[in-house]
Amino acid sequence: MHTQPHTIVHLLIGCILTMLPLRHAQAQELEYALELGVMAGPLTYFGDANYGSPFKNPNAAAAVFARYNLNQRMSLKFDVAYGKISGDASKGSNKFPDLDGQEWKFSKPLVDIACQYELNFWAYGTGGSYKGSRRLAPYIQMGLGLTACNKEVALSIPLGIGVKYKFAPRWNCGADLSVRFTTSDNLDGITDPYRISSGAFKNKDSYAMLLFYVAYDLCPKYRKCNNE
Repeated sequence: MHTQPHTIVHLLIGCILTMLPLRHAQAQELEYALELGVMAGPLTYFGDANYGSPFKNPNAAAAVFARYNLNQRMSLKFDVAYGKISGDASKGSNKFPDLDGQEWKFSKPLVDIACQYELNFWAYGTGGSYKGSRRLAPYIQMGLGLTACNKEVALSIPLGIGVKYKFAPRWNCGADLSVRFTTSDNLDGITDPYRISSGAFKNKDSYAMLLFYVAYDLCPKYRKCNNE
């Protein structure tokens, strides 16, 4: 007894249709280990020429970053940013002694390199069907970095918050707000105008960056089954 050709065709079509939903589900719930992206937004300096206003003398900043996802709750982010700090201490409300060598008006380029640990408030991703993850996730972050400005390099401690959103299976966007506390009091060219003793981070210059980003997922994590 010979099998009819049309019967074989029907069996093949049935097998393909049976496999399609499974392949679609795997693609939708695939996780990725790495993100590469770009960021841009305003940078504001805090120091002797600006003690507290986050909207005083903002400048544009841009950055590239790589985020390594340890799991759906935790990540390590490496970023390199370029921007500028500027200000005019002579126009502020604080009156400084007339000291020689101080630059009351300044505009200086700044390079920031940092590694930050991110903790999402809940699992982030598209595998909601069995892992309970969400496309939108706020996060907190802290880390360690270096700041190069005004011909010197200082240690920095980044602290901040952010929110990330997966708008496509391999595309992410978000907003990242962080403050960089540095060990330098000379980023602005104004060094200890009141002659007050300072510690590692006391009476030092700092700056904040509000960066908006877009990133693409790389390096998929393949799983054999949903229970892994």
